[in-house]
Order: sequence, then C-alpha cells, then structure tokens
Amino acid sequence: MLRHAEPVMGTVFSVTVRDPGPGTPAVVERIAERLHRLDAVFSPYRADSDISRLDRGELDLADCAPEVPAVLAACREVAAETDGYFTERPGGRLDPSGWVKGWAVERAAELLRSSGARQYCVSGGGDVQTAGGPWRIGVADPRRPGLLAAVLAGHGLAVATSGTAERGAHILDPHTGRPVDGLASLTLVGSPGTGIARTDAWATAAFAMGPDRALAWAARRAGVEALAVLPDGSKRWTPGLPGHLPASGPADWRAAVG
Repeated sequence: MLRHAEPVMGTVFSVTVRDPGPGTPAVVERIAERLHRLDAVFSPYRADSDISRLDRGELDLADCAPEVPAVLAACREVAAETDGYFTERPGGRLDPSGWVKGWAVERAAELLRSSGARQYCVSGGGDVQTAGGPWRIGVADPRRPGLLAAVLAGHGLAVATSGTAERGAHILDPHTGRPVDGLASLTLVGSPGTGIARTDAWATAAFAMGPDRALAWAARRAGVEALAVLPDGSKRWTPGLPGHLPASGPADWRAAVG
C-alpha cells in the first residue's frame, strides 16, 4: 500500500495505491509536480497565473499554456449540458476551477493507470476517482465538521461533492449572480465511463440549480446518481443512489433510502 498527500490548489490531494510497483513512487512524484504546475497556470488567486493574466488582458489565449484553451472549451461544453448553470466566469471573473480540480484528479488517475496500477484512489477537495475496488468513500457532513453525511461503496467510482463544507457559501447561480439557497451539499456519483472531471463540473452546476432542479436533472442523466443534503440536515436522493450504499452501512440510513 502506498499513500501520499499533497497540499495544493487550496486543498489536499491524496493518492492511495493498493498494488504499487517499483516505479509507483516516481509516478506519484510526477503527479505532485503536475498538480503544482496546474495550480500555477489556473489559480485565480495567483496574480501571475495564466488565467489571472488572461482575465486582465495581459496575455492572449494563444500565448497561454496549451491546456488553457482545452479547459475553457470543456467549460463551454459543460455549460451547454447544464442549461447554463455552469460557467467559467462565476461572478464575472475568469475562474475555471469548477472543471480544473476534477480534471486534475482525473489526470493523476490516468498517470497511475498508465504506470500499471489497477487498484487506486485519487481525491482532491471533495472529488474522488477510484479504480478497482471495492472502495468506501465518505461524504462529508456540511453541517457537522468531522462527521459524514453518507458512505458510498463500489468499484471504479467517480464521486464529486459541491457545497459549503470546505469553503463556505461560495457557489453562485450564474443566472442571477447570487449565492445558492436550499442546499448544504450536492454529491454526484458518476459511472466509470464519465470520469471525475465531468462529474465534478456537473456537481458544481447541479448545486447552483438548487435541490429540486438538481435532482430532476441528475435523474434524467444516464449513469449519474445524486445525494442532496439540505440546510436543515435532511437528505434527498435520486432513485438509483441506494445501489451505491455498502451492504454493511448503517441500518437506519439503508432503511431510509431503501
């Protein structure tokens, strides 16, 4: 078993590999280097990042790092998929973090897979990508720090949570420009083919939709399940979510969603 934690992007990325090989430590070092490079390119909090300079008009798109046009194109795709509830300009400022964080986790997972690993978990800021399994993934309780709102289990899961647990109320409704009411957190579970980059971006957009619209949107999306935690602590979910609950989970929770 190999474990590594890397503070970057204002959060902590962690890598767990159950079947490490001789070259796995070097791959994990490459992952850490890439995470810091992506932070240097995409952080809206660093004045010298490509994104900040592009936003201020000091840098043309063609002169940015090659990942920048691809990331902005992906943001536009997600905006179209979510009826405009996702944007790379929250509050009017260029900030594609809603795509970049999950995409960074996905790229780290791709590096592990290309190195021969088949049993691993990569997480960062509420986004989790697993391979192999089974894995158990805790969903943070946004109202009670240090406690869990739920535990999910399965093989090859992509799980993304948007909400107030880490950064407080920071997600805006792109249509109104105002903070979102009605949700404390929104977790999406994507199918293995979806990937964590899109699952994360969809979770950001779904949170901005509010609980009713978010659950209805997720229910229509093939291979996606959702868990919503409301400000009063109550929970709502899509019909297929119980399939991601561990058989050994709390009896009262399974009874509530069964």
